[in-house]
Amino acid sequence: MKKTLAALLILSASAAQAGHLDVISFTLNEKCTLGQYLEVVEDFNEWGSTYGYQTEIAVPSFSDNLETIYWLGRSANAEAFGKAHDAWEAAQTDANSVPARLMQRFGECGGGNDTRRAYRTFP
Repeated sequence: MKKTLAALLILSASAAQAGHLDVISFTLNEKCTLGQYLEVVEDFNEWGSTYGYQTEIAVPSFSDNLETIYWLGRSANAEAFGKAHDAWEAAQTDANSVPARLMQRFGECGGGNDTRRAYRTFP
């Protein structure tokens, strides 16, 4: 019984510490270089740091599809991700907001999102 209780406590503690991973696959359009896109990502990360959301870009070295790039956005948990996403969406109504200007720059570079997935991550 003690082992079962200990296992349940460990599992519940791990679930409480689950991070959030936002994964978007996309391709760049022909007029945008990876370097240009990474400049936009750097500016996005400056904005995202306020909300506890940071991203890194994964470019395949070995893959059956070398054109698809991956956005790996990290947040402490789903709640933090939700707050960042809500702030991003709300700001899109103001064309002069930082998120709206970033969205325009992303649009100039990317050919659109192919897929978007969310994952819980564990240490």
